[in-house]
Amino acid sequence: MKEETINDLSKTLGRVKANTMADDVEIKLRQYLKKMSLKPGDPLPKETDLAEALGVSRNVVREALSRLRMLGMIETRKRKGAVLASPDILLAFERVLDPALIDDLTLKDIFELRLVLEMGLADLLYARMTETDIDELEEIANSEINKDKSFLVKNEIAFHGKLYEMTGNLTLKRFQIMLLPIFAYVITMVNKPYSGKVDHRGLVDILRNGTKEDFKKGMYEHLKPHFDRLK
Repeated sequence: MKEETINDLSKTLGRVKANTMADDVEIKLRQYLKKMSLKPGDPLPKETDLAEALGVSRNVVREALSRLRMLGMIETRKRKGAVLASPDILLAFERVLDPALIDDLTLKDIFELRLVLEMGLADLLYARMTETDIDELEEIANSEINKDKSFLVKNEIAFHGKLYEMTGNLTLKRFQIMLLPIFAYVITMVNKPYSGKVDHRGLVDILRNGTKEDFKKGMYEHLKPHFDRLK
């Protein structure tokens, strides 16, 4: 990033009125990052330069930068100061995704989101799964026979978690891990963890011998009891 004079920086950012709060500066800084087309690793102007260009105190600028840092948008590096980072888009979600902190309507919405995601796994699964993956999935499914509800809930989570892992999509897998508390919470609220027409062993058989379309239909039958409960 080329050096900017205070006047140039002020023109790019635009002045902030003296009586505004740090959220106004945060907005200005977001706009600046977009306007300058900065890339991860590019340095930001110094706090003192930003404060002078915006017409606010350094403390206000520092608070706004702190907010961007908490969102993972910027980070501090030795000898470079604040630089643009590649934001962790799921970090804030991970911090608050706790059934104890979420109301029932939101829990229901998030659980529905998980059901919709699982309905769309087929394409990735059939493009990336291996025989070893299917063998491991079958082992989980076979271990469910004649077990109590507590064990079945754990296996329900393990089975569906393995499906996400088999997609090879790291963001999807991480999102699934985030949703585990929600999934476990909802599953434990019902009398039986499973009552669909296609069980886990049925899904394994489809993955081993069937087509993507077969799996999509099988997954719908597997999840249908959950969809019915959420109506």
